[in-house]
Amino acid sequence: MDKKAIEYHVRGLLEAIGENPEREGLRETPQRVARMLEEVFEGISYTNHDIASMFGKTFDCEDYCDSESAVVMKDITVFSYCEHHLALMYDMYVNVAYIPRGKVLGLSKIARICDMAAKRLQLQERLGKDIAEIISESTGSPDVGVLIRGSHSCMTARGIRNASAQTVTRTYCGAFKTDSELKKLLEH
Repeated sequence: MDKKAIEYHVRGLLEAIGENPEREGLRETPQRVARMLEEVFEGISYTNHDIASMFGKTFDCEDYCDSESAVVMKDITVFSYCEHHLALMYDMYVNVAYIPRGKVLGLSKIARICDMAAKRLQLQERLGKDIAEIISESTGSPDVGVLIRGSHSCMTARGIRNASAQTVTRTYCGAFKTDSELKKLLEH
């Protein structure tokens, strides 16, 4: 990430909106924004395969996993930025479920996968697909479901300004596509 270029452009943006980048509260804003963007867009540097490799620590579960087993983690909090307006997507809750195929992910790894996949310019629909793809690669299971519920500031703070609007997306892979009982695992 080119932090110097970000600083330059943030300064220009401040000038373009009629602000004085030399005033007390704004003098260090270009540097602060550059550091923030480096942090919140960390996931841009990694492919889904990279993220699966980084957080794909699994444990054998042959002794206690079977085709009736499912791992479900709910209410994983993430935030992201909409690629259409660079607007914050917030109050996002991710539910993930998968059927183990001989191995399970460490639970913290599921949350880390969701977090890193969200640290990109995203669409909520693609975020669910990315998470499902990473979980599938990490676990070796084709049976993954992801439900995301969130608010988008491009809807709540501008445009229609509908503060209570939430978007819900569902991504179903493998058995989750056809099994209504599996789909229910993702609901609240």
